[in-house]
Amino acid sequence: MKNIFLIAILCCGFFFNCTKLKTKTSVLISAEQMLDLVKLEEVQLIDVRTPVEFAEGHIKNAKNIDFYSANFDLQIDALDKSIPVILYCKSGGRSAKCVSKLNLKGFKVIYDLQGGINHWGFEGRQIYN
Repeated sequence: MKNIFLIAILCCGFFFNCTKLKTKTSVLISAEQMLDLVKLEEVQLIDVRTPVEFAEGHIKNAKNIDFYSANFDLQIDALDKSIPVILYCKSGGRSAKCVSKLNLKGFKVIYDLQGGINHWGFEGRQIYN
């Protein structure tokens, strides 16, 4: 009886892990890949840094939604979940945390800019004030 119970638990764990893998919708992308995506399809470009950081420089057409803001979830909920989202921050930490939140909220496709705006600028890409 104990063996059957143990096998059932292992099967459930395996099933839920496989389900988790199937629902992963986020992809870490390079600056070059991001440029291609923006050209090829409609995307929502979201800068999750603070308003002060955003004012110091941001990527063209980005919308600022501060990850630390009290109304962050409300602003994220206002986005269209069926349109791909590209997230970025300063170096990748906040955007990675944001990916998890968007996955839980049911966003279909989420891209995370590798290295954030620091890497974007390092590659010589234009930053707007």
